Amino acid sequence: MSGFICPVCKCELGRKQGVYFCPKGHSFDISKFGYVNLLMSQQSSLKRHGDDKAMVLARRGFLSKGYYQPLCDALCDVISSNASRDSVIADVGCGEGYYSSAIFSRTNARFYGIDISKDALRFASRSVPDGEFAVASAFQLPFGDKSIDIVANVFAPSAYSEFHRIMKDAGRLIKVVPLEEHLWELKKALYDVPYKNKPEIRNDELFNLVESQELKYEIQLDNQADIDNVFKMTPYYYKTGRREAERLSFLGQLTTTVHFAIEVYEKR
Repeated sequence: MSGFICPVCKCELGRKQGVYFCPKGHSFDISKFGYVNLLMSQQSSLKRHGDDKAMVLARRGFLSKGYYQPLCDALCDVISSNASRDSVIADVGCGEGYYSSAIFSRTNARFYGIDISKDALRFASRSVPDGEFAVASAFQLPFGDKSIDIVANVFAPSAYSEFHRIMKDAGRLIKVVPLEEHLWELKKALYDVPYKNKPEIRNDELFNLVESQELKYEIQLDNQADIDNVFKMTPYYYKTGRREAERLSFLGQLTTTVHFAIEVYEKR
């Protein structure tokens, strides 16, 4: 059996010959890219489902240069210290699979990836061939109650109620969030009045914070392509006006701060 549940009737899904299926007759084809679409029709009315192709390709181009390798290494250290070979890990908001691949390589645990972007999952599903990947909303996750040991949530929406529901009682939620000075010099180049990131709102009713690790360092972007990629992979890409965005077009190089926290939570 698969670890996924049917989004229609909530029965556990089986898997064979390129199809997920449930005992009540609902079935879901596995795409040629290796993921299954478990997003319900009423969740499909959004104009844009997660990162589009341009954002996905920008992120792949940027991350392939190693700019976030210290973050990836630190995240894998934290997850591997909380996981075993018997663990079930769900990367919720897995994107194109950069962190998913590294996490699986370090843990070799049973692995699931969830993202709302089909464009991202075309790459993610290939990054962990032994994993299972699905298009789904973080706010309606296709997992049974108390079925996941570790929920990884890297720069992705915080669906705390769903995380709490799917996590085992001794499970861990491991989040990566941007801190106040993340990409500060990039924002100074973009905006007349840049703003620092606000702290993410935690859910202290459902989770206890048991560990937090801060990472802060500078990255040197030595070419325009990398500057363009880091801009396109952020929410600023869609929120910034054309006049402001054009300010980045002629920089050529940029040194900017990256500022993250890796947070570990336990269920209350």
